Amino acid sequence: MESQVPIIVGIGDVVNRSTRVEDALEPLDLMLQAIQKAISDACDQSEHTKALQSAIDSVDVVATWTWPYPNLPSLISERLGVAPRHKHYSAHGGNQPGKLFDEAARRISLGRTKVAVLTGGEALASLSACAQAKKLPPPGWTNIGTKVDSVFSPTTRSLGGESIGAAHSIGAPIQVYPLYENSFRAHRRQGVEDNHAESARLYADFAQVAAQHEYAWSRGKQPETASSIATITKRNRMICHPYPLLMNAFNTVNLSAAVILTSVSTARSLSIPESKWIYPLGGAGTSESADFWQRPNYHSSPAIAQSLDAALSASGLSKSDVDLFDFYSCFPIVPKLACAHLGLPLFDGAKPITLLGGLTSFGGAGNNYSMHALTEMVRRLRSSSATNGLVLANGGVLTYQHAVVLSSSPRRDGTYPAAAPLPEMLDLPHIWVLEEVEGEAEVETYTVDYGRDGRPVLCHVVGRMKRNGARFLANHGDERALKALCEQQEEVVGRAVYVRRSKDGKRNEVFVDSLVSRL
Repeated sequence: MESQVPIIVGIGDVVNRSTRVEDALEPLDLMLQAIQKAISDACDQSEHTKALQSAIDSVDVVATWTWPYPNLPSLISERLGVAPRHKHYSAHGGNQPGKLFDEAARRISLGRTKVAVLTGGEALASLSACAQAKKLPPPGWTNIGTKVDSVFSPTTRSLGGESIGAAHSIGAPIQVYPLYENSFRAHRRQGVEDNHAESARLYADFAQVAAQHEYAWSRGKQPETASSIATITKRNRMICHPYPLLMNAFNTVNLSAAVILTSVSTARSLSIPESKWIYPLGGAGTSESADFWQRPNYHSSPAIAQSLDAALSASGLSKSDVDLFDFYSCFPIVPKLACAHLGLPLFDGAKPITLLGGLTSFGGAGNNYSMHALTEMVRRLRSSSATNGLVLANGGVLTYQHAVVLSSSPRRDGTYPAAAPLPEMLDLPHIWVLEEVEGEAEVETYTVDYGRDGRPVLCHVVGRMKRNGARFLANHGDERALKALCEQQEEVVGRAVYVRRSKDGKRNEVFVDSLVSRL
């Protein structure tokens, strides 16, 4: 029924580039600014903006890293002067903008929501500046009733108590995404140096996109080049092999975005011009095990593949129908896996694979990066000859995925999908993982942590036992193994190693010297 067809009518983005303490705006204020911009974007006249704001009956907020608000959706609602029947604060994850968008479009199509606001934002740049000035909490920010004495970083999160990953000091995004990059490289029979050059070129292309974007955190700065991204220096030190700093997400930003959705009938009643309308066609999302050691392999992502395929199918489109893509890009491996699945070229393709420039150059706006991708997709579909666009939002450690398709034209059947096409978690083959192992094995994938001095500190190995194929996690057992597993010229994936329990019994260790088995 046309009257309940969901449409996007307003978008807004905000960037606060100042890092002076006196200019520190909290996430709540940035989100409210973005929402007001979205309301103004939808309506040409002030009386219509007031009517649209009054009609808001749904507020979804992407979880912010910056400030532990007790009830952010309610705070936003109060400041807007509305009493929505639907208020939701998301879980953490970069997939959340896509998920909330898809769910809001579905509620509108089912008549459960009239006007939906989606928003999110971060002020980590301001919070970091305040912390450096020893002014935490920042002056004037919402009183949360608890002491805040540090700045959140995704790399300092707990690795999970008594898990196998925690026992081997692995589980952070900066460690797990490299496991996939190394495995994907080996699966393609690509050399280490060629892989490094490929990633650097990809992110240099992304930097050029960000340099042209009004809201990119790096706007106004000289874009990084393939050479500056590839070259290891004190400024661009190695973080976890094979990624130096400039291939990692940059999260210290002050950014917010908002999207407003409603139905065709409500838009007409509020006199929102059709030139503003963009149609959600469909979406799909799913996840894999949060325990990365339970994943089927490290050279593909079933969750990415199935989310992309199901989103296209739910939208009634094929990949050739899509004109614009924005693939989440906290690390190079995510757009690489998405492109590989869809058969898209990484370079010089006819269709863009990023509209923002990635979380390194545009800025990793916490969980909210893909909200900015949605707003930019709306701008492109409004103003260009492009008809259809797809946004892939990724979260966790290649854990959670959600893809949504937008269009300047309505769905062919006129009805938004009434149910999610995928389960919340995929039912994938069980992987046999052993906590304690000893014997001959081979490397399935790996990465190496580097210290601030540029030296390798700790090697992480995901391996398979030769005698039975069981998977295990391990660290390097001695300096010879660490040096060998940092090898740049020869492929480490598939290398024969010997694994045994450490002397203190707390972790597995790998060695490259076969004599170890006799000790």
